[in-house]
Amino acid sequence: MIATAALPTWLSWLSWTDLLAWPWLLLALPLPLLMRWWPMRAQDGAALRVPYAVDTLQALAGTAGGHRPGVGRVLLWLAWACLCVAAARPQQLGEAVTPPHQGRQMMLAVDVSGSMGEPDMRLGNQVVPRLTAAKAVLADFLDRRVGDRVGLLIFGDRAFTLTPLTTDLTSVREQLDGSVVGLAGRETAIGDAIALSVKRLREQPQGQRVLILLTDGVSNAGVLQPLRAAELAQAEGVRVYTVAFGGDGGLRVFGMQIATGDDPVDEATLQKIAALTGGRSFRARNTDELAGIYAELERLEPVTSAGPAVRPRIERYAWPLALALLLAGLALLLAGLAWLLPRRWA
Repeated sequence: MIATAALPTWLSWLSWTDLLAWPWLLLALPLPLLMRWWPMRAQDGAALRVPYAVDTLQALAGTAGGHRPGVGRVLLWLAWACLCVAAARPQQLGEAVTPPHQGRQMMLAVDVSGSMGEPDMRLGNQVVPRLTAAKAVLADFLDRRVGDRVGLLIFGDRAFTLTPLTTDLTSVREQLDGSVVGLAGRETAIGDAIALSVKRLREQPQGQRVLILLTDGVSNAGVLQPLRAAELAQAEGVRVYTVAFGGDGGLRVFGMQIATGDDPVDEATLQKIAALTGGRSFRARNTDELAGIYAELERLEPVTSAGPAVRPRIERYAWPLALALLLAGLALLLAGLAWLLPRRWA
């Protein structure tokens, strides 16, 4: 709205016309007066006369047979003024509303290769496959990313986009829950997953392009090498956070995990990818560590603070329109009484 303190007195009306969508329609206020002064062409020949209508109009215009303005005329003028105000669309400022938070443009790349079916993770009191544990942690992570646009990508032998960037995080969770081990093949194409994510993020605003890549293996498939894909991500301004997930390797004997010291995750390459793109690399050997990593990612990639509050405009034209109809109806009622009463006592 225009601040009235800085305006001359004769311009102060601009402040309240801000609450009229079409204030120029107020120029129609003197229209009935102009029509009264409009020169009328004399009618030639006989014309049909309706006494009731003539008397009613006389009653509305003033006292029949006189020149003093009557109550009917005042009511009609007020009704016309209300109609003009209604046509100008008066509006009321509502309560201040804070727009939704604006967050990141984030792709989640989840490994669904054969090794993600390894049952070496604990979720509650149950031993579950790695992919099941990852789903639980990612679902909780998505619940807290209000305002982000998130896309979901899975990869095995090849990389596939399950969900494009969207604010509908419910759909992302549903697609994540429906993914299964081996859906994209049994091998691990980390380079292709990064390249496809970069393609999806390329058109998004600079500084908001983020890729979180979760894998439990070594890149052994795909067209593009991981470090070459990382260079593409760096060129497009995509920060890549890598999460190496899974146990330290070993054998399961009678339901017990026996470590052999052979870690199947290529942490060195994942660290290089993160460093090259300005991200960070993490290592999670169990579900608790994985949950802690995603809590850290929330700190590293916070949701942007909400924008300035706005006050929506609420349409209020119905009020002057209803008043105009009421005044017009009252004027017609008074005109009818003015026509009937003299004839009743004649």
